[in-house]
Amino acid sequence: MTAAARRLHYLQALGIDVWVARTSPATARVTPAPATPAPEAVPPALVVPETTAAPVIAPRAPAARDSCEAAWQTLKAEVAACTRCALHATRTQTVFGVGDRQAEWMVIGEAPGAEEDRRGEPFVGAAGQLLNAMLKGIGLPRESVYIANILKSRPPGNRDPKPEEVAACFPYLTRQVALIRPKLILAVGRIAAQNLLGTTTPLGRLRGQVHSFGELATPLIVTYHPAYLLRSPGEKRKAWEDLKFARDVFQKLPPRAA
Repeated sequence: MTAAARRLHYLQALGIDVWVARTSPATARVTPAPATPAPEAVPPALVVPETTAAPVIAPRAPAARDSCEAAWQTLKAEVAACTRCALHATRTQTVFGVGDRQAEWMVIGEAPGAEEDRRGEPFVGAAGQLLNAMLKGIGLPRESVYIANILKSRPPGNRDPKPEEVAACFPYLTRQVALIRPKLILAVGRIAAQNLLGTTTPLGRLRGQVHSFGELATPLIVTYHPAYLLRSPGEKRKAWEDLKFARDVFQKLPPRAA
């Protein structure tokens, strides 16, 4: 797949309309690919150039793996039984997180919605489908990243999280980040970005910069929430610029220590 064809494929995955010239003077509008496109070559992996082999991440030693798995199970059980804030009284279940626990990318959103609360998994439904397309656009299958939220319980009516709710839940998220050790965090949406960075700066002013999170100063990039993009499709091109920026930053990061 040529670079131009790859770019068109990515834009179509995001649902961005592209105008291209035909061989005749007339122009044609390329519409997004149908929901069930014909099989085609998978875009090259984000983390390596087309001419090189994918790097091998050294597996953790057995003792380290066992310790890490025990830590995950302990954390998951604590979250499932959590009563630190009033949201435990209205939730169906907690939404812990999903994905590769050794992922190099971690995607963090705001809070579970109604469908997430029902299914116990973050970013499902229409917003989840768009997030999947956004990740696919930069060569990342959903299962290759780890996805979590600031809150593990759904706020009633999908309202914004309250400060005390964030304070109660945030330690769970920081423990997830410490266990995964991602090379890069993608914060989607204003609430996620502001809480991760401890700021009230508008999302528009946080975009296009490399921020850092936590004790390890993990690089963090900010973009729009998929639910916002569904309401404001004209902003998808800005989100695409954010994704390309994140991809470029990631490619320049040093290898993660084993």
